Amino acid sequence: MLSRFFRDFRGDVVAIPGRLIALIFFVLLFLIPLFLHWSPSQSYILRMLIFTNMFVIFAVSWDFISGYTGQMNFGHALFFGVAAYTTAFLNRGGELGPHWPIWATIPIGALAAVAAGVIMCLPALRLRGPYLALVTLAFPLILLGIIFANTQFTGGELGISGLDRISDSRIVDYYISVVVMIVSVLIMWKLTDAQSGLVRTGIIMHAIREDEIAARASGINTIRYKLFAFAVGGFFAGLAGAMYAHFLRIAGPSTLDITLSFQAIIWTVFGGIVSIYGAVVGTYILYPLTESLRFISQYRLLIFAVIVILILLFMPEGIAVWIRDKIERQCPRCKLTNVSWRHTCRACSADLY
Repeated sequence: MLSRFFRDFRGDVVAIPGRLIALIFFVLLFLIPLFLHWSPSQSYILRMLIFTNMFVIFAVSWDFISGYTGQMNFGHALFFGVAAYTTAFLNRGGELGPHWPIWATIPIGALAAVAAGVIMCLPALRLRGPYLALVTLAFPLILLGIIFANTQFTGGELGISGLDRISDSRIVDYYISVVVMIVSVLIMWKLTDAQSGLVRTGIIMHAIREDEIAARASGINTIRYKLFAFAVGGFFAGLAGAMYAHFLRIAGPSTLDITLSFQAIIWTVFGGIVSIYGAVVGTYILYPLTESLRFISQYRLLIFAVIVILILLFMPEGIAVWIRDKIERQCPRCKLTNVSWRHTCRACSADLY
């Protein structure tokens, strides 16, 4: 059994450059605190990376919904904010009810985001394109209105503060965020893998995105898979929102900000939409970049915009997809992925050029 595992690992991971790079990247994430041990800015860098990990989950969950099913969602911050406020209500206790421990509030907050995802999905059953995008954009605005209308419970602009910390150590917080991010990304990647022999949701979601009418005509229950996409995407976006609230120890209106939804879209498109890893790459490049440019705040957004525009002009499919196409090549016969410098397929020996 062990030998089979290593054989599959060598054929499915080591032999594919993109997956090998992803494996090395994930391993390096665990080593970062060791490299920063003597750095005076260790706390700041780890804090930035913790937020990056949370936003990776958030961006990948948007790609899961909008990229793989074609359901354009401009209100993705709804899931983030619903989970953050649910977590805050439960954990704060006092006038809002009994105090719930952090190990319970984060999963419940994520499940509340699932409920929000199912509700948001209802318009998606009849609307498409810009009409669906505008409707989804309205949901976080409606919730913001409710929050500002009930300040005695929600805290209004100040939000709900005093939440429990995830841990008392910045390094422990970092490792928790890394583990949750990696597990979340791998689950969503597996669910969207069209070549998976274990899970068939990936190829069905691809079919819905390409031609929903044809998918329905072939017997696919598109309603069920749309609900599934919104529920799963909402869960992981909610997971990120709940962790975000506990790390900051506050849940406020900023968790429902429209710009948060558009940031997820920018990160994903920058890295490469419909790829899962594109959202990871885009977030890990753009979020630390914008944070590191705070010392020139007057030019920060200008530099950010110029970089995004240049990448999308010269790499319209996203930087991660562009790099993948340079180092990988798919066999025209058996569809197996090979390194780009091979001339024949490693499985069927067909010519790759």
